[in-house]
Amino acid sequence: MSVFSLLFYGLLVLLVLSFFSSFIFTVNQQTAAIIERLGKFYSICQAGLHFKIPIIDNIVGKLTLKIQQLDILVDTKTKDNVFVKVKISVQFQVIQDKVYEAFYKLDNSNSQITSYIFDVVRAEVPKMRLDDVFERKDDIALAVKRELEGSMLDYGYSIIKALVTDLDPDDQVKQAMNRINTAEREKVAAEYKAEAERIKIVAKAQAEAESKKLQGKGTADQRREIARGILESVEVLNNVGINSQEASALIVVTQHYDTLQSMGEKTNTNLILLPNSPGAASEMLNNMITSFNISSRIGESINKKKNKNDINKNHTQENNK
Repeated sequence: MSVFSLLFYGLLVLLVLSFFSSFIFTVNQQTAAIIERLGKFYSICQAGLHFKIPIIDNIVGKLTLKIQQLDILVDTKTKDNVFVKVKISVQFQVIQDKVYEAFYKLDNSNSQITSYIFDVVRAEVPKMRLDDVFERKDDIALAVKRELEGSMLDYGYSIIKALVTDLDPDDQVKQAMNRINTAEREKVAAEYKAEAERIKIVAKAQAEAESKKLQGKGTADQRREIARGILESVEVLNNVGINSQEASALIVVTQHYDTLQSMGEKTNTNLILLPNSPGAASEMLNNMITSFNISSRIGESINKKKNKNDINKNHTQENNK
């Protein structure tokens, strides 16, 4: 067999295969193919192997049945006149039983969905203040989903989910919000610091009060012991023939010299006691003894006068009887 014959048979086989291949076609998984016969809708073919008549039947399009996502960035204004960019992500899917409507009723499904999203977002966001937009993102997403579900169902599309994935205000607005947040946090920090200072002051005052209380009790106990010691010293001096006045004066002088001795032991003291000489101490002793004697005489004179008045009063009462 010549080379020419081989080429002829090979070409014939290719023509036969090509002719028969025009009768069959395949559709991938999660895909729907639309078949028209002589320009008119004929059938919808799902995944698998299918047959068609060449020239008469044509595959005019295919639609994916997978879930698709459309991301839209909407520039709008809030109720308090702040421009914000809202990013909406919509997940949708062609309904398997409505492939015909999805293919023939809409020329561009993405464009149609985008128009609905713009309409809903620009109707909802201007009703809210900027802070409310951040807090109520779910409300915006639900409004978008609700509007799209009612509108796109007739076109053969099911809306799976609508999400507000990003909110981006103007840069100056974001900086202002950050400053407000910083000021609020500094205010709270100042309040906590002031409360801590107040607690420290109260605790210090309570500690000082307790210290003063204990110090006062100690001073009272000290003075009580000093008085008891002075009383015992006076009793001892009385036993050796020194009266109470002289004993008191002697104790005062002794305490005077004890004070001077205590002051002398402290090298850094600036206290000066006047008068501060041996003669002054002797004079102080004499003055104290003299004052005690005068005080005693005045007391005796008052007692005598009181006794005399009592006697006269008794005589008057007897005469009246």
